[in-house]
Amino acid sequence: MAEFLQLLFSGLTVGAVYALVALGFTLIYNASDVINFAQGDFVMIGGMGTVFLAAAGLSLPLAAFIAILAAVAVGLLLHRLAIEPARGASPVALIMITIGASIFIKGVAQVVFDKQFHSLPAFTGSDPIALGGATILPQSLWVVGGAIVLFVALYLFLERTLLGKAVLATAANRLAARLVGINVKVILALAFGVSAAIGAIAGVLVTPITLTRYDIGTLFALKGFAAAMVGGMGHPLGAVVGGVLIGLMEAFGAGYISSTYKDGVAFLAILLVLFFMPRGLFGGGSVERV
Repeated sequence: MAEFLQLLFSGLTVGAVYALVALGFTLIYNASDVINFAQGDFVMIGGMGTVFLAAAGLSLPLAAFIAILAAVAVGLLLHRLAIEPARGASPVALIMITIGASIFIKGVAQVVFDKQFHSLPAFTGSDPIALGGATILPQSLWVVGGAIVLFVALYLFLERTLLGKAVLATAANRLAARLVGINVKVILALAFGVSAAIGAIAGVLVTPITLTRYDIGTLFALKGFAAAMVGGMGHPLGAVVGGVLIGLMEAFGAGYISSTYKDGVAFLAILLVLFFMPRGLFGGGSVERV
């Protein structure tokens, strides 16, 4: 039982991070139909930016805040300089653009930062908490709690605010949204900025546990994409459920089978979904945008 709980805690922690990355994928996809494979690099910017700003003497909260703002700026530039000029391009072309942007961001990160692994101190101490014969790090509670707070905040933003409803209207029908006075360009930029902030916050929360490096975003992007696919691309709740499921599958697979195949779990999940549930767990029926 203790081993089961230990793997459960580990799976929930990493699954919460995957869920946040998947939320970023979902937000951008809903607003612009773009699958942004640079999403994982926002996680890297959040973590690496906080590490180096804190090392420069800034307090941890201030360093994290500035790093998140930097990620938002990168997200806005990605939309303005790469996605907006390619408006009307095929989905494959847009995917290739985001992959190219991801490679460029990594190259810049090598110059601005370095190629070493870095970590942050735990927010509230590193002494593990005993629970049911297993232990959980306080930082893991920050990660899971942060994911829950961000999901609820995003839900309230989309459902209870005029700006959020504008995002939903743009996602449903871009032409109709433009006709009723919604500035579609601003809404699309907002989606990229918010998704970048979500990714950066995930990076700040998880860096005390997993370490960070200039190229860590690639793995997070692949796992987040897998989570979004499992839950149903474009469905926020599906992104969260998919992230948690992949995190649990990785943890239990590593614990009961072999850690060698841990990173293959996400790709196996994608294959199973494509074979048996092409629209994901929450994908629903087909919807054609006209």
